[in-house]
Order: sequence, then structure tokens, then C-alpha cells
Amino acid sequence: MPLFSGPTRDSSIRTTLIPGDIDSIIHLHRTTYAIEYGFNQSFADYVARPLTQFERARNQPGAERDCLWIAEKAGGLAGCIAIVRSSDQEAQLRWFLVDPQARRQGLGGSLLRQALDFCAVAGYLSVYLWTVQALTSASRLYRAAGFVKVEERHGKPWGVPVVEEKYQLDLDQKTPAN
Repeated sequence: MPLFSGPTRDSSIRTTLIPGDIDSIIHLHRTTYAIEYGFNQSFADYVARPLTQFERARNQPGAERDCLWIAEKAGGLAGCIAIVRSSDQEAQLRWFLVDPQARRQGLGGSLLRQALDFCAVAGYLSVYLWTVQALTSASRLYRAAGFVKVEERHGKPWGVPVVEEKYQLDLDQKTPAN
């Protein structure tokens, strides 16, 4: 299967938020990272605060350069990704997660491709993200899309030791993901 294939027949991706989306995204992050990596409640708070701010600001001036994609499968949340303006020239990729039951079906690659295509159309020159070293599948997607690891820091922000990694992509040097 190609790295950046589209969603499967029984999945779809949308950018229109409906009631419950933000809570579902927070819940998916909380449960997935607690089960898979042992992250505590402070991680859910780390996701919830800026995500809630993002939702409140989506009708404000400048919000057209931000976007949140929701992947659905069988009527439920299967994954998500967002682009949030960091500066006029730089965006941050945030809240990228695919439900464990929906992984390895091309959904993550499709979400990432749509987010990066949006960055180019929105006029960003670069995009960055923070992840943790344990997310090896996500890191493979980032590197395949042209991201380069530019920073690393060790800590215990969510109750367990992690190595946080910052990845950067210069969009003027990006080749098409397809």
C-alpha cells in the first residue's frame, strides 16, 4: 500500500466540526496514550487546553489559516490532525492520532498529506511538530514527507520518561507527497 494512500471505502475525512468532536479527540488522546505509553492525566490536559482554545478561535480573523481534519470510520472518530498558525510563515502540526483499530490502512498518511497540502495553499513556508520518540510509525511518516528532526529533549512531562522530538519541514523544498 502506498505511504500516502487515501482513506478506505468505509472511512471519510471532514473539516467541519460537529458537537462532540473536541471531546472525542481529547478522549482518544487520553485513552490511547495512557494505554500504549502510560501517560497520565496531565497529557490529556496538555491536549485539551489548546484544542479547546482552537475550537473557540475558529471563527476569529486569521482562523482560515488553521484547520482540523476528522477521520471517521463506521460513524466514529478514527483519527485527527490539525494545522495551527504559529506565525505568518510557520504552522504547527498538532493532535495527529489514528485510533489503534484504524491503523495500517493508509488513514494516517492521508491525514498528513491533506494537512501538508493545506499548509502550502495557506502560504506557510514551514511547518513543525513535536512528538515523542516512542511513536516510530508516526516518525516514519514524517520523514517520508520530508520532515527533519531538529531538536530533542528528555523529560517526564506526562508521568513517564519520554524523549520529545521536534520535526521541521521547509515547504519551499517539499516535493509532492503523492
